[in-house]
Amino acid sequence: MNASNDAFVEFDRVQKSYDGETLVVKDLNLGIGKGEFLTMLGPSGSGKTTCLMMLAGFETATHGDIRLDGRPINSVPPHKRGIGMVFQNYALFPHMTVAENLAFPLQVRKMGKDEIETRVKRALDMVQMGDFGGRRPAQLSGGQQQRVAVARALVFDPELVLMDEPLGALDKQLREQMQFEIKHIHEQLGVTVVYVTHDQSEALTMSDRIAVFNDGRIQQLAPPPDLYERPENSFVAQFIGENNTLDATIAERDGEFVKVEFVDGSTGQALAVNCGGPGEKTRLSLRPERVTFAQPGEWGVAGKVKELIYLGDHIRVRMQVLGNNDFVVKVPNASRHATLSVGETASLSWVAEDCRALDAA
Repeated sequence: MNASNDAFVEFDRVQKSYDGETLVVKDLNLGIGKGEFLTMLGPSGSGKTTCLMMLAGFETATHGDIRLDGRPINSVPPHKRGIGMVFQNYALFPHMTVAENLAFPLQVRKMGKDEIETRVKRALDMVQMGDFGGRRPAQLSGGQQQRVAVARALVFDPELVLMDEPLGALDKQLREQMQFEIKHIHEQLGVTVVYVTHDQSEALTMSDRIAVFNDGRIQQLAPPPDLYERPENSFVAQFIGENNTLDATIAERDGEFVKVEFVDGSTGQALAVNCGGPGEKTRLSLRPERVTFAQPGEWGVAGKVKELIYLGDHIRVRMQVLGNNDFVVKVPNASRHATLSVGETASLSWVAEDCRALDAA
């Protein structure tokens, strides 16, 4: 999580307060590699957008340094940082055509007419908008406007592009389509992207690494598979993907594992990740797809079926398990769902490595 000497973007002990008392960003150390797609993910008020705005130059850090390619940029105004920006509201000039919108940042940089035309055409073709240069933003759909906004951010070949909830105004299908398009453009150009969202599925789809923010701090920084499969604390486990939790007390510790006692007095095993010693409380984290129905003679815990939801490729079984009324099991279709019924009691099982003992908070 620390900034490193070879990072392209560096946050070095950065803090931000708007009122001089409450820190919105708390001692941030973060290094982003050249060509990386890094997503800042977190709930509203977690500090992620403030970090992006400080990097863009629209907010000033209260303490610490921000460096771009090794040079401090705290005192550099936004228009001199050479950073491309894409906003949720597109921020296109309504009185200009699409081509004029893209030409504007090039005119500001005093480029020649031929160079501007070449770059505008190339950028529009990149986002499949080559035939729309003569239209105004009001004549475009939301998805088309977003494509233009992306093209404008890329038209002057910036080394860094910042995207602040860029797909938030689009419908689900178009949003998913644009996720892949932006990711493919990133792979094609090799530009560094810092992306802000509160949508965890969006972050998992697009990112090389994800920084999960909460309460002004990075809770975990890792590639998407690591975040999902190996959350380091209860907040990350709950925020990334669907997650089951079970409260328990640690009975004993055995190397990488702990024996835990549940609320009904039964016991089980879990991987010791972020928990204390014997007698201390822990919260177990378990993904729904890692839970199975126990075979006769196999270890298991009792659960009562509360709801069955058919979702095509799998059945979502909501159960009451060890004090948790929303414990979910994902059963592949064509499995034993035909024998399940609401009100039935069944035994559930899982592998100890898939059950992570985390902080009780």
